[in-house]
Amino acid sequence: MQEITASELKAALDGGTDIQLIDVRQSDEYAVAKIEGAKLIPLGEIISRMNELDPTRETVIHCKMGGRSARAIEALQHHGFAGNMKNLVGGITAWSNDVDPSVPKY
Repeated sequence: MQEITASELKAALDGGTDIQLIDVRQSDEYAVAKIEGAKLIPLGEIISRMNELDPTRETVIHCKMGGRSARAIEALQHHGFAGNMKNLVGGITAWSNDVDPSVPKY
C-alpha cells in the first residue's frame, strides 16, 4: 500500500497537485477536526459511495491515525477501484502535529 506523510501531502497541495482527499472517519469526528478540502465518506459507506471517487485523480485517504484509511484502501482495491490511492501515515493526528497545529486533536 502506498503511503504519504502529512508533510508530503502539504507540499503536494501547496504545489498545486490535483489530489482528492477522502476522510473515512465518522461525521462527529469530522465536525471536531478536518483537513480543508477533505470530503467525508465514512468507512462504512466507502464501497456504496465509491462512484463518488474519480479514478483519474490521485487519491489520499485518511482517518484519525491511519488504520481505517488502510482498510478503506484495501476494500476499494478489492472492489475494483483502479485509482492511485495513498494512505495518510498517522492520519489527521499527524496533520495536526506536523502541518497545522490549529486542527484539534481528540
